[in-house]
Amino acid sequence: MEILVCIRRVPDTSENEIQLNRAGNDIERDELVYSINEPDNYAVEEALQMVARVGGTVTVATVGAEDDEEVLRREMAMGATHGVLITDPAFSGSDGKGIATILKGLVEKGRYDLILTGVQAEDGGAQVGGMLAALLDYPFASLVNSIEVLDGRKLKISREIEGGNKEMSEIDLPCVLSIQTGINEPRYVGMRGIRQVASIPIPTFGAADLGLGASVVGENAAKVKRVDYFVPTLGKGATILQGTRDENIDKVLELVAAKGGLK
Repeated sequence: MEILVCIRRVPDTSENEIQLNRAGNDIERDELVYSINEPDNYAVEEALQMVARVGGTVTVATVGAEDDEEVLRREMAMGATHGVLITDPAFSGSDGKGIATILKGLVEKGRYDLILTGVQAEDGGAQVGGMLAALLDYPFASLVNSIEVLDGRKLKISREIEGGNKEMSEIDLPCVLSIQTGINEPRYVGMRGIRQVASIPIPTFGAADLGLGASVVGENAAKVKRVDYFVPTLGKGATILQGTRDENIDKVLELVAAKGGLK
């Protein structure tokens, strides 16, 4: 099975103090520490486990700049067979559909049975997987938390739905799945593994390689544009209740009543 996993390099919120720039239309990025989008680790791990069971290869791909190559090498150290960097100045300012269009161009150059994404991007939304499936006219499922290969051309999957329930489905290949965190335990990647893949060539694709023009990617093609960032106004601190459970129940009722919550 040939599996493509779409990954992303994002600001590491555990290592950064996020601040707005002076214009208020973005965050200050000059001193940020970046890392792999954590939900993507689960998608890569699931791909590796599937290939271990049924055979095949795992390719990781990212849309970004030259610095984004570091997350490709990290996932290659994790066990991915190949890495692909998709970069071009023409891609700057692409919205979710633009990114999906770029990834579609890559998919059409290969022969992938399955495309996986993380459940969401930590610095954005969760729309690219669904958009990519729609552009490819592939079946799509989100929040997937288990995968079983049935006969080489069909998968049995489960996904989270409302109320903590699971929905079981069969889905034809090729398809696109967004992988829920917690589906597995991503393996540890050490510096030794990263050094072992440091010299492996990583192919790069630009807009011309993928047959993409300015009318479908980049800022000019974006239908969604970032208008403003703002820091939410801080509210009052939480009320900490002291006392026994029964005493606290009475206090909660009093507080709710004082806010007009009890009639």
